[in-house]
Amino acid sequence: MLALHARRSAESIAHWANAHPGRGLAVVLTGTDLYQDIGSDPQAQRSLQLAQRLVVLQALGAEALPLEFRDKARVVYQSTSARAELPKSARQLRAVMVGHLRQVKSPQTLFDAARLLCGREDIRIDHIGDAGDAGLGELARALARECPGYRWLGALPHAQTRQRIQRAHVLVHTSALEGGAHVIMEAVRSGTPVLASRVPGNVGMLGGDYAGYFPHGDAAALAALLEACRAGQGSKDRAAGLLDSLRTQCALRAPLFDSRAEQAALLQLLNELQPPP
Repeated sequence: MLALHARRSAESIAHWANAHPGRGLAVVLTGTDLYQDIGSDPQAQRSLQLAQRLVVLQALGAEALPLEFRDKARVVYQSTSARAELPKSARQLRAVMVGHLRQVKSPQTLFDAARLLCGREDIRIDHIGDAGDAGLGELARALARECPGYRWLGALPHAQTRQRIQRAHVLVHTSALEGGAHVIMEAVRSGTPVLASRVPGNVGMLGGDYAGYFPHGDAAALAALLEACRAGQGSKDRAAGLLDSLRTQCALRAPLFDSRAEQAALLQLLNELQPPP
């Protein structure tokens, strides 16, 4: 059995463990599991005890587990389809952020960075996601009126969202916590580099030496990275610019998110769950 969420699937996990004690149970842990529930919820903690394997979705996920459970952990990166880069304008830097307006996604960091860049006509920011928090939706609308370089597009169909990621020069990801953000792999598999908050879920996806991190909540650092990316667009030595360095680093990570890699990792997991002959 593969169960998703230690807390939400706790009842099913317990039923399986009672019916098949010590056999064939893996629990897939999301960011909410790793960075919230397992620290305080008894049902989530019990799920860790009952599972034979714990699946984390990025390389640093196991570090959030209590020491006694880390040897059960296996990393299985999720996958997404590869997309060709679409033509991008050289006149402006176009950034896109994809995420519903909720506190855990830290949209306020993007809002504040957009205000810092309000006078820059050569940097444009599109924000995709519905207003899960009505107050944050009001802030987004007010910011769009105040800063012409920022647009809140609301929720868009997935196909349109992926096209906008393909056309952007850079994806911005400001989250407070992540288990393994799907939008990061969509950007990487589209040839679009990422600017991300330095939180474990993002570092586990992009690597410890990635050059596109900013401290979580630091709007000034995000704005500075956007300016550096824009400066590299006009450089004669483009290879020395930040934007192209990030693109190169992301290209090296892209194979991690290929469906064949995910399939191989899942097959290995299932083999480990098989009872011995």
